[in-house]
Amino acid sequence: MAIKKDKVDVVMVGLGWTGAIMGMELTEAGLNVLALERGDMRDTNTDTPYPKAVDELKYSVRGALFQDLSRETVTIRHTMSDTAVPYRQHGSFLLGDGVGGAGFHWNGMMYRNLPEELNMRTHHEQKYGKKFIPEGMTIQDHGVTYEELEPFYDFSEKVMAVSGKAGNLKGKIVPGGNPLEGARSDEFPTKPLTYQYSASLVEKAMRDVGYHPYPAPAANASEPFTNPYGVRIGPCNYCGFCENYGCYMYSKASPQTTILPVLLKRKNFEVRTKAQVIKVNLDASGKRATGVTYIDAQGREVEQPADLVLLTAFQTHNVRLLLLSGIGKPYDPVTGEGVVGMNFAYQYNGGINVVMPKGTQFNPFIGTGAGGVGMDDLNADQFDHGPLGFIGGASVRHVRYGGRPIKQAGTLPGEKVPNWGSEWKGSVQDAYQRTLTIGMSGSVMAYRDCYLSLDPTYKDANGQPLLRMTLNWKENEEKMLSYVGSQMEKVGQAMNPEKVVKAVRKAGSSWDTRVYQSTHLTGGAIMGTTPKNSVVNKYLQSWDVPNVFVYGASAFPQNMGYNPTGLVTALAYHSAKAIREQYLKNPGPLVQA
Repeated sequence: MAIKKDKVDVVMVGLGWTGAIMGMELTEAGLNVLALERGDMRDTNTDTPYPKAVDELKYSVRGALFQDLSRETVTIRHTMSDTAVPYRQHGSFLLGDGVGGAGFHWNGMMYRNLPEELNMRTHHEQKYGKKFIPEGMTIQDHGVTYEELEPFYDFSEKVMAVSGKAGNLKGKIVPGGNPLEGARSDEFPTKPLTYQYSASLVEKAMRDVGYHPYPAPAANASEPFTNPYGVRIGPCNYCGFCENYGCYMYSKASPQTTILPVLLKRKNFEVRTKAQVIKVNLDASGKRATGVTYIDAQGREVEQPADLVLLTAFQTHNVRLLLLSGIGKPYDPVTGEGVVGMNFAYQYNGGINVVMPKGTQFNPFIGTGAGGVGMDDLNADQFDHGPLGFIGGASVRHVRYGGRPIKQAGTLPGEKVPNWGSEWKGSVQDAYQRTLTIGMSGSVMAYRDCYLSLDPTYKDANGQPLLRMTLNWKENEEKMLSYVGSQMEKVGQAMNPEKVVKAVRKAGSSWDTRVYQSTHLTGGAIMGTTPKNSVVNKYLQSWDVPNVFVYGASAFPQNMGYNPTGLVTALAYHSAKAIREQYLKNPGPLVQA
């Protein structure tokens, strides 16, 4: 028999970025908030003190901050006719674990959407015609506009002390920033990070080719900053240990460095770790959540009653919990009916590798998580897609992440080199100081046959079905990245290199989950304008169970060329305002179906 706890006003499932944001907002409103985190408690001073923080074997190779896939993982297949198999080693994407979630080990790339991405279907139908969208592509509008989200983008950037330079300030184009971005109400909180030598060369080449480079926005503070919550954030020291690591300098934004120092001290907030939520409990009508059930550290089943249930875990976990709890109708790709699990997407990435003449000294060990040079000329619909025959684009950037000896010791691009021995050593030594990569993060549209569901065979350590991913690359994305790559080759050649190597997947190749690509998984609990086309409304409120809200990239109707965190946090603050100003006064649907 389950242990039953005293009721709280709000229970949150997961304490990463969205959990920290919603915890701050709702405790400030006077509510008693409980966060249930299935992993360990993590903090900067206890988990990543220097020099223990810069242990590449522990964090990058063995994945100390990642989910234990032996207890719970996902299964993956390329098509509906395939049998899915478990994802047993972290490769293509890295699932976080513990307080802070992926927000503890991310790089800090903090972008806003280009405005047209939020009304994707309407924009393309109006500009190119309805027939331009191919059959089977299920893209749609988010149901919220850039203008509505702008104040929340701005606030989340201030919370994170994001470094950068505005290019469109209140509708006025400002030199030095991104002229293609949506209008900003304010300048970035901190100035851009200093370019490394390689970024300076890439920026010049982009301009020479005719593009509009700008300092990539980074949640790696460039100078001391006190955020709106009164938390002091330190300047980045370019140590080169960002992704896969906590930041011992308190410079990279994470829940631990921006929000939790205040939230954890509030008397009306509690966090319970080692609490694996297995179900959202519903009343007899199925239209109201009564709380959640979780397994505690001793393996006991615990019932936690609550008036509001917020799913603030990672994208995959949110969708799985909806399916396990029977909230919303599961998506059926054959009939097209149902919504939970639909529009699953990933990013389609590539790169341009540039080898400069011998004697070049890039000093790649001087690295940051997100600081560098970017451009949007080939992103979203910032160029004419009409004659090209595809939808979408890619954000392009060159960032020096570091020069670590294990995972960042590459050989000369484009050459066949053994995996060990003197020839391998010689190639690594030759490549280390004179190679750079211009990365291309490609958008991925949603498709009828790319979705999430419960696996019929495999279960987790608690006996519950694993989440099953059905996804493979499509011709639209292959055309997109091939085109973007061909344009970026011109940038590489403008640098007067020894050689340029285009690293783009061959057409017809399948998703290879062994190689890291990004952790930018989206969809499955998408937002929209009606219950027929979405799981949640514009405030991330469940259409079916109004006292359940679902956060994170699971709400994205399709994937974009940007990293998701900017939109994830803006949507959370947008939702929090609606809960505080509307829902608490009159509990029920915030948008009429």
